[in-house]
Amino acid sequence: MALYAIGDTHLSLGGKKAMDTFGGAWEGYVEKLRLGFSGLTERDEIVLCGDLSWGMSLEEALPDFQFLECLFPGKKYLLKGNHDYWWTTANKMMSFFNDHGLENFALLHNNCQFYGDVALCGTRGWFFEEEADGHNEKVFHREILRLETSLKAAGEAEKLCFLHYPPLYQGYICQEIVDLLELYKVKACYYGHLHGGSHRLAQEGRRGSVEYHLIAGDYVGFVPQKVLDGD
Repeated sequence: MALYAIGDTHLSLGGKKAMDTFGGAWEGYVEKLRLGFSGLTERDEIVLCGDLSWGMSLEEALPDFQFLECLFPGKKYLLKGNHDYWWTTANKMMSFFNDHGLENFALLHNNCQFYGDVALCGTRGWFFEEEADGHNEKVFHREILRLETSLKAAGEAEKLCFLHYPPLYQGYICQEIVDLLELYKVKACYYGHLHGGSHRLAQEGRRGSVEYHLIAGDYVGFVPQKVLDGD
């Protein structure tokens, strides 16, 4: 039993936006995911750090959810990425999963989940490209509040944080997020979003008291990364 994490699966089994067209690491990425997940068992659990599916609705994303369920029947914790257009309210998503027999899906959104005694906290996060796109401060502050809500829900437990956007990037830092990770004594932070040439600009390793790890699908060869061992 172990906990794993990966971001940016970018599945499109029910749509027309397969990432193979980008070439390079994305060629045959669905089969790479199939192989990468083959070492996991139903007793393992995984955090999926956003950009799971290109589906524009839950119905359009259903083949992608079903693919993941068949690929890995263990517990799957979902958080929102900037391309998860299918994302809706928590109640609607959980009802949809239950109605379609996807009982091993759970959300990491305005809450925390627990893997044994370790709290799994997280939210989508914030990135400088959002500022460039003219997003207003309300969105930014909402993400900060969601992250703090998640961290507070963990109480005094050991904490890991999962984000979609990187809180650190060469030449950029989302100080408010980094400050929260330090304040709530987060042990490690896992994030995705960065692809291709952007990999070299990622900030990894220890910064302050937090360990940072990029786990975007194409960066880790579409192999889920082990975060914790279990009992």
